[in-house]
Amino acid sequence: MNAPVVAAAPDRPDPTPAGALFTVVDVDRLPQAVAEFLVAPAHTPVPVACAERPDLAHAVDLASRLYAGIELPEPLDVGVLLGAEDLPDGLPALARPLARTWVTEHELCGTAEAFRRRHPGTLLLVGCYDRLNLDPIRGLLLTTYRGREPGLTLLSGRDAASVAWNVAKQYTSTPAAGVDAIGLFTDTDRPPHPSGVRVFDDRDFERVDIRAEVLGTRWHRVAFQGHGKDDSVNLGEFTICGLNAAVPARAGLLGPRCAYGLPCYKPEDKLIPLNRVEAAEVVLSACNSGPLADLALYDPRYQLLLNALDGPARTVVAAVSVHDSDRPENVAWMRAALAGADSVDTLNAGLAGSHPYPAFMRFGLPRTPRDMPAPTPSEHRPDPLVLTVGRRLTTLLTSELLPHNHALRPRLVKLARKVDLWLARPTHLADQSPDEIRSSLTADLQSLDHVITEQVVANPENEIMSYPAHFGDRSSLDPQVREVACHCGRPAQEFTRRGLLPHVSDTICAVCMRCGDVTFRVPEAPSLLAYAADEVAQGGVLEVRVALRAARPGPVRLGLFVPTYLREDTTVEPAAVRIRAVDDRPRDVTFRVRFAAETAPQAYYFTVFAVQDLAVSTARRHFGVVPRPT
Repeated sequence: MNAPVVAAAPDRPDPTPAGALFTVVDVDRLPQAVAEFLVAPAHTPVPVACAERPDLAHAVDLASRLYAGIELPEPLDVGVLLGAEDLPDGLPALARPLARTWVTEHELCGTAEAFRRRHPGTLLLVGCYDRLNLDPIRGLLLTTYRGREPGLTLLSGRDAASVAWNVAKQYTSTPAAGVDAIGLFTDTDRPPHPSGVRVFDDRDFERVDIRAEVLGTRWHRVAFQGHGKDDSVNLGEFTICGLNAAVPARAGLLGPRCAYGLPCYKPEDKLIPLNRVEAAEVVLSACNSGPLADLALYDPRYQLLLNALDGPARTVVAAVSVHDSDRPENVAWMRAALAGADSVDTLNAGLAGSHPYPAFMRFGLPRTPRDMPAPTPSEHRPDPLVLTVGRRLTTLLTSELLPHNHALRPRLVKLARKVDLWLARPTHLADQSPDEIRSSLTADLQSLDHVITEQVVANPENEIMSYPAHFGDRSSLDPQVREVACHCGRPAQEFTRRGLLPHVSDTICAVCMRCGDVTFRVPEAPSLLAYAADEVAQGGVLEVRVALRAARPGPVRLGLFVPTYLREDTTVEPAAVRIRAVDDRPRDVTFRVRFAAETAPQAYYFTVFAVQDLAVSTARRHFGVVPRPT
């Protein structure tokens, strides 16, 4: 394998019966044993060169109970052997069927992008852990960001024997009968409990013997999520432990407390040795659970990743660095585990909108069915309406516009709590679907808009109506000015005042030299114009046509009021109206203002207002009352 080799994968025979999956051989016999296996893989145990590693021999025994048989796996596109000189004879031949084309390690010189252009497709790297360094792994890993293709798979271990063991495990077929348990142990989340997944969270850690649960179950797939370091994952007082006591320590390397003769920082009777966990797939959903060799914190003797690779798991998923895995990833992983989807692809897709790198690496060939679609990289993009409402709630609750005892405040605070949850990744992406969030939000908005409308109709001097002056006094003028038409037909200027602080809303105003400040609204709020006759006789009726352009399809409430000194002489019909906007085209709404016969002749004005999604828009129109004809 010192030069590119193209090898067609052999036909995939029926799996070998359980009970003869592996044979432990001396390293000097490995080449002959591999040759015999490849001649008849359906009927020959996979050779494992671990005669000098009793811990690996124990893992072989555990694995013999986990898998149903032996079969040739689906090969990846390209394979590279790292540090061939460090690996025993026979191992390259055993690895060869795992990739269609093999290229030399020298091909990795240069940029990862250039390598991918020369060798597209899925990539397999095989080599000892000390060869998995920042260069070249980081570049190759980054090329997989936001997509399953080209995928990256590694087969590794702490030494040549561990690498040989992990290559051998790739020939196992489906898990054996009864190995169907799927488990999630999390100390950082309280996720839902879907049927078919055994979920344990911090509440269970207080009352369940987690060590017995983990070690007493043969898992198809199991994930451990919690805080820790390279050497451990914390599950309350229980700890997933990376120590492999059969491996000697390396002088001069940093270790955890136990490396210096001190007791463990957690109860030692609650330590769970990772290499004894009987699982076909182990997911280490903790930060830095699988660091690259030149980035590791601790001596390999104590590392979680290497202890998992020493165990029976055919697939190990570990985090190369820090990540924000939370409720969305837990829910997505459980769904993927039930469906047979790939854990690394699922987790990395879920985190693609949180940070610009793939967080998890796959040790072990992917087993995803060919017809299963790749997961779509997620984006933390809440419903735009949630963002709009959130900004409006901020201005209403944190500015001094509404006094502390304003009747709206309790309702606004309650909705603000909901919006905060909908904006947070864990709840936004996992607990409710976008349709459920939109439905809940619009129901709350309709109720609040109704309350606001009633309050303004009852008291047009309600504090919420003074927002143009309140926010305008704390704003600066945007130099961009737009020419618009006033409802009187004359030209007007529309401009925006930009809030100087985050809790001060921008306001949009239109000013006519004849009518004054005609309209006010906040961004993404309905726009209004009001059309009426210039004069109305005492005892007459002024018909007002309101041209409404809604900010979005949905319900809008409208009302009309006159100044305080005219209210005793007028009746507004209707007091308020609710319409449903279906698009952004103008919609006409009609009001009638009836005047008493004794109304004093002079100039007056009326104000129409619209309420949608907590935003109040206004338009003011002047008119005159003239004496009744005699």
